[in-house]
Amino acid sequence: MLAGAVVLLIAAGGLVKSLEAGLAVPDWPLSYGSLNPPRWWTIENVRAEHGHRLLAGTVALFTVGLAVWASRREERRWVRRLAWLAVATVLAQAILGGITVLFFLPTAISVSHAALAQAFLCLVTALAVVTSRGWLKPGTEELRSGRDVVARARHAAVLTALIYVQILLGAVMRHIGAGLAIADFPLVFGGLFPPQMSFAIGIHYAHRVGAVVVAVAAFWLLFRLARAPRAGRARDGLARWALGSLILLQIGLGGAVVLTARSPLVNTIHVATGAAVLALSLVLSLTLARRASVAREHAPKSLVQERRTMAREAEVT
Repeated sequence: MLAGAVVLLIAAGGLVKSLEAGLAVPDWPLSYGSLNPPRWWTIENVRAEHGHRLLAGTVALFTVGLAVWASRREERRWVRRLAWLAVATVLAQAILGGITVLFFLPTAISVSHAALAQAFLCLVTALAVVTSRGWLKPGTEELRSGRDVVARARHAAVLTALIYVQILLGAVMRHIGAGLAIADFPLVFGGLFPPQMSFAIGIHYAHRVGAVVVAVAAFWLLFRLARAPRAGRARDGLARWALGSLILLQIGLGGAVVLTARSPLVNTIHVATGAAVLALSLVLSLTLARRASVAREHAPKSLVQERRTMAREAEVT
């Protein structure tokens, strides 16, 4: 639930940027000198910015609650530390957000704010995965193909890193105002390569190339997962279909952002979908890494047992 709230929080931040409402509430940590200014919801830009702050505060409180729960109920020390790292991250994110406002939206701090938001999402998602029943009781049907599951786990980890970099490129592009540096889609100035280059065009073009790289890496992973043992395919089925569908939707939304001249609604959905893709890729990455760990732990024993069985069968014959 908290991970879903963080995706909504990132979407709210995307809406603030889409409306250029970052300075609609010019003070911090208060809003117009109070915790909740009167009739703030009647002005669109103030509603976006102050609503973003209220949602951020709610997420921070839930994160602290999660860390307290982990401290009391979770036996694994590293999980407890991960929960408190999430608390530290959300507090750092709040401070970065305040600095962004107080220093009038400097690009470097704004991009850092966006990057840390995605890192916080990854932390919360990781906590959800490592406290799930599937993590505590992983399946063992892939032990005979230990090398394959390790390779798929590494592939998923690389994909997650690529998605994070792609989101960072998008954040830079948005915060330097390069969303329409290339104003046609799917072509680039009517071709495949920009005829001229500037920093804005370069970032925009890199973001488009990154989308292709992520799509190829993602669908290659999905193809490899489709060839996994049947039980593994059944467990990953929903995640595989969701990831493939969201990536196709994200590419379409990216094109729609350009073709609608950065419609705030389309832009916001594009940001939210990117966060969902990152979280889903991380879920697959961690799940596969867990199975790879189990495969490495049990593979030697399994191999010894298999050899003993073959020896007994040879003696009988």
